[in-house]
Amino acid sequence: MDTKELLKKVRKIEIKTRRLSDHIFGGEYHSTFKGRGMTFSEVRQYQYGDDVRNIDWNVTARYNEPYIKVFEEERELIMMLMVDISGSELFGTEDQFKNEIVTEIAATLAFSATQNNDKIGLILFSDEVELYIPPKKGRSHVLRIIRELIEFEPKSKQTNVAEALKFLSNVMKKKAIVFILSDFIADNYKQNLKIASGKHDVTGIRVYDKHEQEMPNIGMVQMQDEETEELMLVNTQSKTVRRNYGRFYHDKVEYFKDSFAKSGSGTIDCRVDESYVKKLLGYFKRRG
Repeated sequence: MDTKELLKKVRKIEIKTRRLSDHIFGGEYHSTFKGRGMTFSEVRQYQYGDDVRNIDWNVTARYNEPYIKVFEEERELIMMLMVDISGSELFGTEDQFKNEIVTEIAATLAFSATQNNDKIGLILFSDEVELYIPPKKGRSHVLRIIRELIEFEPKSKQTNVAEALKFLSNVMKKKAIVFILSDFIADNYKQNLKIASGKHDVTGIRVYDKHEQEMPNIGMVQMQDEETEELMLVNTQSKTVRRNYGRFYHDKVEYFKDSFAKSGSGTIDCRVDESYVKKLLGYFKRRG
């Protein structure tokens, strides 16, 4: 992809996702992910509905009526975007590939964080960490992240979520808001997720295509595994073949749900032909 074409693509994604983050997600993101601590700001008279735990008893005794302490958030947070760039992300039968939707979601989240003056970092992973961009603030930094999401060429086509989580735990010493974007056709990451979730606020965003869920009956087909590049003839008419594939896919999805639930982390399921806007908003509102 030449530079002109790349910049055009980056600009297109910026226009679309900034609009979303400005109008929709900014406030939701702010209320969902509160700052780390609270700093004392002032006192004011108690109003109906105020938290009684914030009553300033010294001032209350002095004026003989209730006063409460008002706090301000220490807002600066760090958002880490962890994005799966393995071969299976290039799958797509609708208007968009999974990796294109992943780029849009990541950009929307990044601009939402920027609006709140938070730092954003990026980890691109396959079966190894292929790129790490340390957290920084600002629009130009977000545009660099979008550029990498569009044009980065992975060395490997395989996936290892555990390896990426291990890297996160080693590199991020401060608490971060972490979004992992993947199809999660993987396993053996439960323990690493538990460790990462003990320190960070983790959400898994599973992006998938509806045609991955079950194998269609279309006779003998030559298929290529996007991760191993292995070519094979598959008899899709065979009920056993279709059932085995269905079981394999179902097991991976169950592993994803179970692992995230047990580690106390959030999940979002996002099909490529559905609105990721509604999915993100619904998630933020449930958590806010």
